[in-house]
Order: sequence, then structure tokens, then C-alpha cells
Amino acid sequence: MLTLVLGGAASGKSEYAEALVLRCGLPRYYLATMQVWDAECAARVEKHRKMRAAKQFETLECPLHLETVHLPRRGTALLEDLGNLTANELYDPAGAGDAAAEHILQGLESLAAQCENLIVVSNEVFSGGADYAGDTDRYLLALARVNNALAARADAVVRVVCGVPVYYKGVEK
Repeated sequence: MLTLVLGGAASGKSEYAEALVLRCGLPRYYLATMQVWDAECAARVEKHRKMRAAKQFETLECPLHLETVHLPRRGTALLEDLGNLTANELYDPAGAGDAAAEHILQGLESLAAQCENLIVVSNEVFSGGADYAGDTDRYLLALARVNNALAARADAVVRVVCGVPVYYKGVEK
């Protein structure tokens, strides 16, 4: 089953997605997309790893090239989040650049084939306005392409607003 969980900043989307994973059996994988740039980032990553380990998650770092991820065995995977992954693929010199959306979608297909359940967290786009500075439009369009394609493919699409899940496709399990 493929579930897309959307929401704005601090909407509760990550907590909701994690709760969905915890309803599933083991193994549980957490696919972390944050790039570690400095000591502060490293400390944050370590804190989150410890929190997830207590919930029996195995963390796999995948800030780039999702298509190269191979899960040790079938189970439930939580990818957190498409916003980071899209930015990494667009702007990191080792990323896919303008082909970011296509590469991410290929990676998601590969990952979905390895899982019983894949739960993907992403950010809402275009709800905050339409006049952005610099290269932001390029990022938003790439993320929107991924979100739209993934929503079409997903068994369930849920938007979390103020901690409340609203299903647009599928039903809460």
C-alpha cells in the first residue's frame, strides 16, 4: 500500500505518518532525506535516530538517489520527506538537477516494489502564494510534479491540517 501524507509546516503530518507506520508490523524503515551540513544538523539527526530506534525503526540515510536504496527485507517504509529530497536532487551538484522529479518518481517506484507499505511525507505547495524570489519556482514546480504523480499512483492521499487528517483518496486504516 502506498500512502502520501501532505501538510504545511508544523501541521502534524510527520507525526501522523509515523503513527500509520507504528500500526504496521516489523520491519520498519525510516528513510531520512536530510543532508547533514554541520554539527547542529548532525546532532539533530542523532537525536531523531535515537527516538526512532526506540520505536523499532531502522534508519537509512537517502538524501540523494532514492533509486539506489535497497531495503534489507520487505516491511513498512516511511520516507521523510519529499521536500528535502527534491531540494537535494535539484541543487546538490551530485543530484539529478533538472531531471529531479523523474529521478525521484523512479526511486519511489523502486522503493514501493520493495515494501508492503510505503508512507511518504511531503509538503503542500502553492498554498502560500505565487510570487517567489529567485529559483523557488523551479523547486515548487518539481515538488508539485512529484506530489501530483505520487497522488495519482497512491492508494491513499491524506492532508493533515492542525493535526487532523483529511483523506482525499482511500480511507484511514
